[in-house]
Amino acid sequence: MTDAASGNPVETITKGYTFEEAAIELGVLADDGIPVPDAKIRIPLSMLNRHGLVAGATGTGKTKTLQLMAEQISNAGVPVFAADIKGDLSGLASAGQSSDKLLFRTQAIGQEWVGAANPVEFYALGGQGQGVPLRATVNSFGPILLSKVLGLNDTQESSLGLVFHYADTKGLGLLDLEDLQTLLTWLTSDEGKAELKGIGGLSAATVGVILREIITLSSQGADTSFGEPEFDSNDLLRVAPDGRGVISLLELPNLVDRPALFSTFLMWLLADLFHDLPEVGDVDKPKLVFFFDEAHLLFDGASDAFLDAIAQTVRLIRSKGVGVFFVTQTPKDVPEEVLAQLGSRVQHQLRAHTPNDAKALKQTVATFPNSHYDLAETLQQLGIGEAIVTVMDPDGAPTPVAWTRMRAPQSLMAPTPADQVTAAIASSPLQTKYGTAVNRESATEILSAKITAASDAAAAEAAAKEQAKLDKAQAAAERAAAPRGRAREEKGIVEQVVGSSVFKQFARSAGREIVRGLFKTGRR
Repeated sequence: MTDAASGNPVETITKGYTFEEAAIELGVLADDGIPVPDAKIRIPLSMLNRHGLVAGATGTGKTKTLQLMAEQISNAGVPVFAADIKGDLSGLASAGQSSDKLLFRTQAIGQEWVGAANPVEFYALGGQGQGVPLRATVNSFGPILLSKVLGLNDTQESSLGLVFHYADTKGLGLLDLEDLQTLLTWLTSDEGKAELKGIGGLSAATVGVILREIITLSSQGADTSFGEPEFDSNDLLRVAPDGRGVISLLELPNLVDRPALFSTFLMWLLADLFHDLPEVGDVDKPKLVFFFDEAHLLFDGASDAFLDAIAQTVRLIRSKGVGVFFVTQTPKDVPEEVLAQLGSRVQHQLRAHTPNDAKALKQTVATFPNSHYDLAETLQQLGIGEAIVTVMDPDGAPTPVAWTRMRAPQSLMAPTPADQVTAAIASSPLQTKYGTAVNRESATEILSAKITAASDAAAAEAAAKEQAKLDKAQAAAERAAAPRGRAREEKGIVEQVVGSSVFKQFARSAGREIVRGLFKTGRR
């Protein structure tokens, strides 16, 4: 790229963003704070799957940038997914409202503004909130993502991996958190421990930690996020009858309570897409553009295995026709392995009020190509709705760095009224598919039946042993009673003989003869 400082910067930048390929428009060049309507700053549709970053301090316009990008991508026939963290993005479903302030801004940049609504599908994680319930099974979530949600260390993550391996080999479906709890409890029983001898054992202490974390997660309401029917990520690829891409918005209520769950669930969606979609190579426009809001939550406290999985997914999903844009405050929120793969940068204002802010500012400047701007100063001077932009041109080369006055969204820049959202959700064809939870046979039922059968068998064995003892005791008693019976019988016969009159007469006669013999008396 020709250094912009060596010629007319406006001409250089304008030329850098002038190409024939289909593109979405971010805004126009601002030259010394003055918008240049003819110098349009655009991103080629074919480069959206080279990923990107939208960053900036709170209140500088990131959400509005995400909104204007989403509606333009949808207008180009490409589906969009975004997490609606604050509820502001629901305005995409309603036409924007005109105002003098809005029209003054749009006229200054040459934007022909007309309010327009977009085709939007509302989802809610686990059905908690307004939207079609979005669930995943524990099986498909896998041990690495679940370990991130549970906040496990490497050792505990390894142990959880062993549990998943055992469940797979034994055909035990882990559909919800109850299934995982049941399996963990069973594997620490005597029978369960014996099952694991061949593949390694589980520490009772480690299992205790995992169980406590699962219970904590469930108590926060996260148990409804796991189960069936599991969401089919292909439903994110829908196109409306009018040819516009459907914008899928996932509501994330109570984000502060469960930040790891929400960010990791977004990663599961991305990983599921990667698993299911075929290779398509370079395409004229992507199959889906995925906006990953509050991206820093995904990387905070992540294990090496988790970070490796993210980097690999982002690197390879491009060939599946999916573009990923991370939305966060500064580039330093994103690991270098991932940041290096983000071809487009939209950087809103940064502040340097603290030493950490100054460090973040310096690191941000280092991520941009050389330009005629003093970015350390410029990034602090940007107004709300302005950004420093560089993207990839159709040849894959970086475009000149441009101070950009962003377009205004044509949809409502406020939440869509709740009654309209409720009506849209009720009429969604996906309610029939995902609206009612299903609880089919899985690890809980299988192991419960196994435990019951083992308990019944043990009870039967114990009863048999007890009966054998009783039988043995009765036989011994009968043997002991037999001699006493004969003695009583013999005694009865003797008593009969002795008691007879004949015996008594004989005894008297015999007695007299004995006495006479002894004392030498008697008649002669």
